[in-house]
Amino acid sequence: MKTVRSKTKKSGSGKKALIATGIAAAAAAVCASAVKGAEKVIVEEALDRNEPGTMKKAKDRIAGKVMTEEEKELLRQNEERRAALEAAPTERVGITAADGTRLVGHLYRAEEEKRILVAMHGWRSTWASDYAAIADFFRDNGCTVLYPEQRGQGESEGAFMSFGITERFDCVEWAKWADENCAPGLPIYLVGLSMGASTVLMASGTDGLPERVRGVLADCGFTSPHEIWQHVAEDNLKIPYRACEKTVERDFEKKTGEKPDSFSTVDAMEQVKIPILFVHGDADTFVPVDMTYQNYAAARVPKRLLIVEGAEHGRSYINNQAAYEEAVLAFFADFDSGEPTEEAKKDSIRIVPTVTDHE
Repeated sequence: MKTVRSKTKKSGSGKKALIATGIAAAAAAVCASAVKGAEKVIVEEALDRNEPGTMKKAKDRIAGKVMTEEEKELLRQNEERRAALEAAPTERVGITAADGTRLVGHLYRAEEEKRILVAMHGWRSTWASDYAAIADFFRDNGCTVLYPEQRGQGESEGAFMSFGITERFDCVEWAKWADENCAPGLPIYLVGLSMGASTVLMASGTDGLPERVRGVLADCGFTSPHEIWQHVAEDNLKIPYRACEKTVERDFEKKTGEKPDSFSTVDAMEQVKIPILFVHGDADTFVPVDMTYQNYAAARVPKRLLIVEGAEHGRSYINNQAAYEEAVLAFFADFDSGEPTEEAKKDSIRIVPTVTDHE
């Protein structure tokens, strides 16, 4: 850097030094203020039922990409399916969580019941939106589906979400409700998309699940609150997460009563006793596919992994419907009875391409 010598008196040099110091202090204050503002926004966006207005306009940044025209059309089609699912003849049901929170669910019965699914939706989403595309497939294949509304979202009570840490206990209670209120003897599966996938994975390693829970279908789940926040902050929002980590995680505990590192899907994989079908798209910029690879590697039960090349977050079913349905039906066929063959217990990884025709 070129040095410019002052031609003024020494007192002028001192004055410039003071000005420079003031500018540096002001810059540091601005940076500190920016980080402080980021902390508040991250916590409110991640946890609060009422989404901050500033973040409603930043969905593309949070997801790590700008939505294309094709994706906008797929979203429009999904909205039509969502409306159709919401209009379907479901039964509104409810439970009270262990902490007294009232939770709402929607039971969609199949005509010829073969199994029961407890299907948990994702973060800042809805049961009908997340399962709009696949609901008919489930129903047509004998699946009566219980679609809970996650705490802090929709019609369920709760001021905050906790990224699976608390929701896992809710999922266990919903499984118990299904065991007590749905067709006796039929197998039960836990199904989840995005945060719903993390919820069911954590629930699978939590005590209290009914004996007839046969397995888990986890589509694009993350590993822990800490890891997904760090990814979204640093890779998508370009915010230095380490600078606000302590405050964010302290506020998480204040709002939810739980520590964000108190449990993870990887922890759950050390306890789980039922088979798991993992699914993820390898073009997911919101929840990196590596997180599902971590969960798959940690699981010590019969496990299968379906990777859909080119599929973005939550789009694996849309991008290769045939491969997805084949994997799910094979999983049901092998584990419905609760007495799988040795062949069925073998681990497998299958990587399939995106099918471009979404009609």
